[in-house]
Amino acid sequence: MAFCQVIVDIAHEDVDRVFTYRVPKGMDLCPGMRVHVPFGRQKKIEGVVVELVEDCGLPPERVRDVTDTLEDYPAVLPALLDLAKEIRATSFCTLAQALRLMYPAQMRGERIGEKTKEYAVITVDPAVRAQVLAGQGRAPKRAAVLKMLIESEAGEMSCERLRAAVADYRPALNSLVKMGFVRLEKRESLRSPYGAMERLAAEDPQLTAQQREVLDMLLPAVEAGKGSFLLYGVTGSGKTEVFIRAVRHAAQLGRTAIVLVPEIALTPQMVMWFRSRFGEDAAVLHSRLSPGERYDEWRRIRRGDVRVVIGARSAIFAPLENVGLIIIDEEHEGSYIADNTPRYDARELARMRCEREGAALLLASATPSMRSFALAGRGDLTLLEMPRRVKNRPLPDVHVIDMRQELAQGNRSVFSGALLDGLKHCLDAGKQAILFVNRRGYSTFVSCRSCGYTVTCSQCDVSMTYHSTENVLRCHYCGQEQAVPVVCPECESRYIKYFGTGTQRVEEEVKKFFPGVPVLRMDNDTTRQKDAHEHLIAQFRRGEARILVGTQMIAKGLDFPNVTMVGIIAADAMLKLPDYRSAERTFQLLTQVAGRAGRADTPGEVFLQTYDPESYAIETASRQDYRAFYEAEMLRRKRALYPPYTLLARLLYEADKEQDAQRCAESAMRQMEAFFERRAYLKKYVVSLRVMPCPVKRIKGKTRWQVALKIVDRPVCQEAVGKMSEIALAPLEGCACVCQVNPGSMM
Repeated sequence: MAFCQVIVDIAHEDVDRVFTYRVPKGMDLCPGMRVHVPFGRQKKIEGVVVELVEDCGLPPERVRDVTDTLEDYPAVLPALLDLAKEIRATSFCTLAQALRLMYPAQMRGERIGEKTKEYAVITVDPAVRAQVLAGQGRAPKRAAVLKMLIESEAGEMSCERLRAAVADYRPALNSLVKMGFVRLEKRESLRSPYGAMERLAAEDPQLTAQQREVLDMLLPAVEAGKGSFLLYGVTGSGKTEVFIRAVRHAAQLGRTAIVLVPEIALTPQMVMWFRSRFGEDAAVLHSRLSPGERYDEWRRIRRGDVRVVIGARSAIFAPLENVGLIIIDEEHEGSYIADNTPRYDARELARMRCEREGAALLLASATPSMRSFALAGRGDLTLLEMPRRVKNRPLPDVHVIDMRQELAQGNRSVFSGALLDGLKHCLDAGKQAILFVNRRGYSTFVSCRSCGYTVTCSQCDVSMTYHSTENVLRCHYCGQEQAVPVVCPECESRYIKYFGTGTQRVEEEVKKFFPGVPVLRMDNDTTRQKDAHEHLIAQFRRGEARILVGTQMIAKGLDFPNVTMVGIIAADAMLKLPDYRSAERTFQLLTQVAGRAGRADTPGEVFLQTYDPESYAIETASRQDYRAFYEAEMLRRKRALYPPYTLLARLLYEADKEQDAQRCAESAMRQMEAFFERRAYLKKYVVSLRVMPCPVKRIKGKTRWQVALKIVDRPVCQEAVGKMSEIALAPLEGCACVCQVNPGSMM
């Protein structure tokens, strides 16, 4: 008699363990299969088989049978089952929550299924088809349907096409079925996420010398099934072609590959490049797919129909077998870190998956993260470099414009004189331009000039942003909207003014200075609809607009050959944020967006507007000198004891009532203090331990407090993180808690 250990699909600590069930005779089970099992008083609940055992050690009357299977194959592959267990251990979540990452959400509860199409297939022998058709002379619709089927290449046609060609075709078709001339078949119809995606040329370009050098190092590692690399290549150096050749090599070895990109906006372009070279062997996974598209792409991958999967963060869980290569493009991006439970870093999971499945790992960026470059410096990653653009094209000339001088000269416009001149020259030359501003909306806040009152969100501790198109104020944290006040709610003054600059305002100003010039705007407001990213990018690439205004979703990875000018409206917008990585993120963003200019034969120009031109982040970005920035930033972090020299961890408490969040946080603080008092060998590594409100004190109506720990990064210090995770898992009344290690944001 066989038994199985099952994790039931209930995300609660009390049931975060395996339950034993009997496998009925005739039922084929293996680890990773989804099953229905009886649980408690419920007759049927979903679960995942994690192990098969011969003996359960329980009395027979206490063991119940598996009810049935949901699929006839394991939905969770063995390697992904191991990965889920790792996520459970490192992300402080239940195994049920980790397993949910491994397959489309709509598969739970059987909310999605296969889509089918009905086909009409002619059954009449070809020799007598003309005679049969002639016999339908008194039934013109039957004759029309029969004629279409006879003339079709395979003697069959979808009922959808018949309906479009013959009005009220169904009675005629049913008659032909009854007469035995036609049979109806239902066939699976995959929902395609590609639509009318444009296809690029499929020919292989000639490799540059530096591309060949990189591949000479990378391909042997793919063959050996091991090795971790960091590819540092300037913008326009041809990193994508390296990706394609490496994936092709893996496919020739019978292996598969995963390519991760940080932004959904980049996915259509990357998919387009890969599908032009790999065709149907390429699949895509990201959150903007419809449930049906995601399910069908997942099944194509699971069936082994594809060799490469391209997608955003969640594509790291693609059910590929025999993985030989994982590529993470723009590896410095914070979007690879999941903020919701289960919290995970896709880069770290990629490393784990490569080690488990015998694959090579390639991280790539024009502006590598400080951590990755430091790891390469000490030999944990092999550094590959591509310091020149394809065809030795020059990097764009960067003009740093001091907006303080513009203001002193009486220019209160969004644009400096130099940027306007550059934009006019670009348009006169028949080229395209990109204007970057890292804030959507019209104005970043609305304030009273009489008393200084700023309109803030009632649910979040942040100012509301004015959106001119809808004429509303909107919170970018919770989405709450409200009307724009006519008078100040505090002093009743009518001097309400808009401050700051967003994408809507930049778009409006462009149209004012350059009337008649077609402009596109790309931000979260214009890309809410399905496939909006793809359509806007395709429009701009076709030249339907001359100027593209956008947020950071246009700043990296995109390749527009006709763009010769980039304008950065407010280069220091992120520089003053209360985050130790603000300089790093500013440098990365400025370097990436500058790299959109001059990627073809015409040299590019960048106009970088700033109120802080002396900042080392802005100064090194203007020279696109990564190493100079890296040295300056690492020196600053060493002096201030920030990662990678230390580790940051926090317990984040959220509650409806502030006193609940504060009470729980202060209780946790006392527990951590007592923990360190008992461990002198750990206490000496603590740099700081504080309890305090979060910088953004309220989000979505929840008050937020935190216990923040900064500790020297040593293996022994993981004990402290373990204690924090233990505290986070303890049940609380009226408050929720999560433990975050080196969180993507300390806000």
